[in-house]
Amino acid sequence: MLLQEIKTIFHKELEGIYPKEEIDAFFYRCIEHYLGFERFVLVVRPNTTVTMEEEQPLFEALAQLKQERPLQYILGTAHFMDMEFAVNEDVLIPRPETEELVQWIMDDVKNQTYDIRNQTSEIEHRTSEIRILDIGTGSGCIAIALAKYIPNAKVYALDISEKALDVARKNAKANTVDVTFLKQSILEPEPELALEFDIIVSNPPYVRELEKKEIKKNVTDHEPHLALFVSDDDPLLFYRAITHFANKNLTKKGSLYLEINQYLGVETQALLKAHNFSEIELRKDIFGNDRMLKGTVK
Repeated sequence: MLLQEIKTIFHKELEGIYPKEEIDAFFYRCIEHYLGFERFVLVVRPNTTVTMEEEQPLFEALAQLKQERPLQYILGTAHFMDMEFAVNEDVLIPRPETEELVQWIMDDVKNQTYDIRNQTSEIEHRTSEIRILDIGTGSGCIAIALAKYIPNAKVYALDISEKALDVARKNAKANTVDVTFLKQSILEPEPELALEFDIIVSNPPYVRELEKKEIKKNVTDHEPHLALFVSDDDPLLFYRAITHFANKNLTKKGSLYLEINQYLGVETQALLKAHNFSEIELRKDIFGNDRMLKGTVK
């Protein structure tokens, strides 16, 4: 069959479920993943054909897309910070907004004269390591990116889900970084982690039940609710526990970075103030939503 014909079938079958541009993206990502074709293959070779064996995984992916299963789960991979991560329904799919949070941390470290993403061997190391903790690591994308791009970082990451930690460990190995993973709930009265950190970062559950109607079916039906939702009665449950822990376990002038609910920016800022944080900064994401918060221990 002509590859162009398969592209036409993708659009015919998925029209009305996804925008045209997203269908294009699905098709090109699938042919890259399954066939190793570059996006421009149909421009250079418009009469490209594929065998029945080669087209089978494309149509299998199409069937799952019609059921609104996320493409990342279909392919088993997601991109984040120029790296590839294994993902499944045990972990959230890494998102661009979270890349912004990681970039903020990297920029702050770089502004303190530590080299980030240095492509040469001439890396200026700080005399002591930067100790970082990622709370609720999921796929490990935040922890692994920070370990990858901050040469003198010693990174720890915790999650309550053993299945998520299995995915995170595989991702750390695949991306050749050393991260210490711990099975731990931040909601325990006193998490057993007797260490001090220079940086604590977290993207905890923050979507209220009342906001479910705003979320696409491919998220609510497939991504782990444990990592997404909190009750309407106590939407800052995890943030309270994290700020309490951070206040006790950050070094002097250590920083806490959070991804937050866009509707609860003021409330989350107030929580940090109540826990003795200073230099509190709220930032918007690429979509213009209040999404990231930073505070420093006085």
